[in-house]
Amino acid sequence: METYLLVKWIHVLSSTLLFGTGLGIAFFMWMAHLRGDAAHIAATARTVVIADACFTAPAVVVQFLSGLWLARFLGMPLDYSWLRVALWLFVLVGCCWLPVLWLQVRARDLARAAVAQDTPLPSQYRVVMGWWFALGWPAFIGVMAIFWLMVAKPAGL
Repeated sequence: METYLLVKWIHVLSSTLLFGTGLGIAFFMWMAHLRGDAAHIAATARTVVIADACFTAPAVVVQFLSGLWLARFLGMPLDYSWLRVALWLFVLVGCCWLPVLWLQVRARDLARAAVAQDTPLPSQYRVVMGWWFALGWPAFIGVMAIFWLMVAKPAGL
């Protein structure tokens, strides 16, 4: 039972890290974007890209592996209704998050180039951030839904 509680604790901790880091990254990236200063955007996006590599990406892996271990330990088949929905949402969130990673790198690079050339942010930057913003919402809602499923474990789903 000690192993189960340790893995469950790791699962809860990684979900907290994943959600908290994702929300924090989104907040700081959006605030930098609203400020409109290329140097500030470049610096913030640099930190955001590092944070995603150091915290978000490992938390995604730990979340997935610990969740599979817990389901197996409890003898829960992966096609169990709420668990199946949670796994599909996890895939949906990942399909939104992976392009967001690339968009953050692209926003950083466009802002860096604007600073280096002493020019305003190019129109392409606004397109990149529009996609970043649009993909962030389904990812955020998906994570919230996964949290609800993990806590409620609705049988009739």
